Amino acid sequence: MKEFSRINKRLYYTTMLFINLLMVLGLFVDNPLMSDFGAGYILHLLLVVILIVFLLLYPKYETQTFRVIIIIAVFVYFYTLFFLYPATWSTFLFLCFIPAISILFFDSKLFYSSLFINTVSVSVIFSYVFLIDQGALFPHIYLDLAGNFLNFIGSQLIIYFIYYLSYLRLKKVQLYYEQVQQSERLKATGQLAAAVAHEIRNPLTVVKGFLQYYEKDSLFSKEKKDHFTLMIDELNTAEQVISQYLSIAKPNGNLKTETVSIEVVLQSITELLQSYGLLRNNKIDLFIEENCYVEANVIELKQVFINIIKNAIEVSKVGDPVIITAEKNKNFVEVKVVDYGIGMSEAEIKSLGTPFYSLKSKGTGLGLMICYNIIGKYHGSIDFTSSKGEGTTVIVRFPIKKV
Repeated sequence: MKEFSRINKRLYYTTMLFINLLMVLGLFVDNPLMSDFGAGYILHLLLVVILIVFLLLYPKYETQTFRVIIIIAVFVYFYTLFFLYPATWSTFLFLCFIPAISILFFDSKLFYSSLFINTVSVSVIFSYVFLIDQGALFPHIYLDLAGNFLNFIGSQLIIYFIYYLSYLRLKKVQLYYEQVQQSERLKATGQLAAAVAHEIRNPLTVVKGFLQYYEKDSLFSKEKKDHFTLMIDELNTAEQVISQYLSIAKPNGNLKTETVSIEVVLQSITELLQSYGLLRNNKIDLFIEENCYVEANVIELKQVFINIIKNAIEVSKVGDPVIITAEKNKNFVEVKVVDYGIGMSEAEIKSLGTPFYSLKSKGTGLGLMICYNIIGKYHGSIDFTSSKGEGTTVIVRFPIKKV
């Protein structure tokens, strides 16, 4: 959770109230250290207060650092209880389930770190009980040392599988949510495209027609005719943008599909864009595995890769290569386009494919959105891996077509 909603906050504080109440009761109900009010009892009291404060403050400071602090406090609290109350067997159970607390944060690094630290720490405790204590303080552990250790290992495995299954489920939900978001983007853009095409395209056509008429009229000077030519060029640009919107609003599902060789498509595109890249000394390196075939319309497929490769060239630094590889990966043909340009942040990657979002000064964001549309049409996928200053890798996958 990035932020607590009103309902989540209420549920969280209700749960914390119950947990905090149990910790406070542990201080006063049948506590053997309470009678002398010594250092051990004061330490227990202090840890309870610290942990309660951390748990209550977490919704306000929901950061990675604060999560680590809470896990450390939990470790210190339960391991302290284990040594303060050696005759209480339940303190050992608490040690077994410390990593389960990190599952609530859905942080893989935090979970695996706590699982590893807990396993090492409990192994040290078992060694201490076996070699030094020998049942003096911890008879409930020493009398069945092997059984207790196997139970501990079993509990860690159970926690691991719970986390693993929960993590997979969360990833599937996240993927589904991203697909819904992308679908909503396409739907919104399609509706906007229909309105734009209807309300703007016809007036543009009328204006363009008059300008073309005046351009040929001998009554106007050459200077004014040059102005007309410039205006017509700008109108052509506007029409091109509207046409891009229309291709999203009304994708042509009747285009003929065929078995297409990725090698042939990429080689033809490379030949087309090689000269474009050489203007800035950007060479295109192509590495293609043989017999990579997909079922698609060759024109739409070229449209996808021209857009992606052209973008890679434009963001590359002068002299840097653009590397294109194509290979079979399980049931998919996987095409990677690698550039060593400016790269993107995670926030920028998430915004790709959004209408009007582009990292280019004169970009509309529609080219990449059309790519998303075409790739989805053929049951493919597109992923971006990037970091600022280190370049970007675009991975496009299409279901393989066996020939």
